[in-house]
Amino acid sequence: MSAPICIGFIPLVDASALIIAVDKGFTAAEGLDVTLVREVSWSNVRDKLNIGLFDAAHLLAPVAIASSLGLGHVKVPIVAPFNLGINGNAITVSPALHSAIAAELEGDRYDPMATALALSRVVAKRRKSDAEPLTFGMTFPFSTHNYQLRFWMAAGGVDPDEDVRLVVLPPPYMVDSLANGQVDAFCVGAPWNSIAVDRGVGHILHFVSDILVCAAEKVLAIRQSWSEKNPEIVASLIRAAVRAADFIEQPQNRTEVARMLAHPERIGVDAEVILRTLDGRLKISPDGTIRESGRYLLVGREGASRPDPVQAAWLYAQMVRWGQTSVSPEALKTARAVFRPDLYDAALGMGGVAERGASGSIGAFAGPAFNPDDVAGYLASFTVQRRPR
Repeated sequence: MSAPICIGFIPLVDASALIIAVDKGFTAAEGLDVTLVREVSWSNVRDKLNIGLFDAAHLLAPVAIASSLGLGHVKVPIVAPFNLGINGNAITVSPALHSAIAAELEGDRYDPMATALALSRVVAKRRKSDAEPLTFGMTFPFSTHNYQLRFWMAAGGVDPDEDVRLVVLPPPYMVDSLANGQVDAFCVGAPWNSIAVDRGVGHILHFVSDILVCAAEKVLAIRQSWSEKNPEIVASLIRAAVRAADFIEQPQNRTEVARMLAHPERIGVDAEVILRTLDGRLKISPDGTIRESGRYLLVGREGASRPDPVQAAWLYAQMVRWGQTSVSPEALKTARAVFRPDLYDAALGMGGVAERGASGSIGAFAGPAFNPDDVAGYLASFTVQRRPR
């Protein structure tokens, strides 16, 4: 039996592969003694991973990259040998903002360009009437939520640093902040968008898969130094997580999975809400309107669990676009190297690689196709962006 392993997580559905790996005994079957520790904020998870209180963590993919680059905090090289989720976020707006966007909408309400242009008209009217800027909640400066909100807004001509306010809120606090009028909208992972709808305080405006067809969301993050000292433990963790992801993706297991995730020490919300998330069948408005998407959240299918360095390159490009760092070939190389498909492949053996393939391209709704070998050229096509301070 190996030494005890401590892994931190945030109560989100994209932590499910880790939670199920432990609670279904898949980690124990690999000879691992894993304790999961529930946290509230991403800064807590990052800091405890960095100083060694956690051996591994459920972590925002951009945080793993920022930590490895020394952005926004101390420099601690991180490896991500397993992708915990593709997509899974959504943009939820208050009833008032939902009505304002609907009044300005020209086109399909599920078309992110149409809603971004509508938002730009709402912003312009508010400015003209001297109203306070709209406030959008996101989970962390180095987060997919931040970049996805910015990408969507900017496509419609809204400058996310000048025209609106972006504020950081821990995922479990998003719904109360919307209900209390402290924010007008937020971008967060499941189940918190659905909780807002169920409470009647929000409408899901977009799934992130409307904005990006394939977006790496959370990773199993491990300090590079610990990974190098414990290669067998890392391989065992990967195998257990893959087994859990495959279990979750079997429709006949979803009810059991949702019940396990609903436990108060895990995600702690109603199992039915979690089941809707896993099935990609979400209630998007308090009136009961249902929207289905096979791409809402991918845990294991379509190669979702295998890390793709192209995804890391895209996230690095967003850091550059929004002034969090400068573009450099060395930094791009470091960012790409955080995602470790080689460790994933080695843990599973060559047979697993052929079956799983890669997670695929980004597929953004606006702008040129992403070229991971020419980040500067890609970013040059965007009008709205920030320069590093």
